[in-house]
Amino acid sequence: MARAPNYGQERKERDRQKAAKKAEKLAAKNAAKERSRPEDETTSETETETQTAE
Repeated sequence: MARAPNYGQERKERDRQKAAKKAEKLAAKNAAKERSRPEDETTSETETETQTAE
């Protein structure tokens, strides 16, 4: 005998997978953005943070 479909659970699982994929893409996009940032901008931000901390 076939089981009765549980549409709510199946929908939640699809939504969870979609959200995980979207978060993964966003993380990859942010990582690529960080890699493409020039070195001098990255070091100047670090220097500014240390100067304001003092």
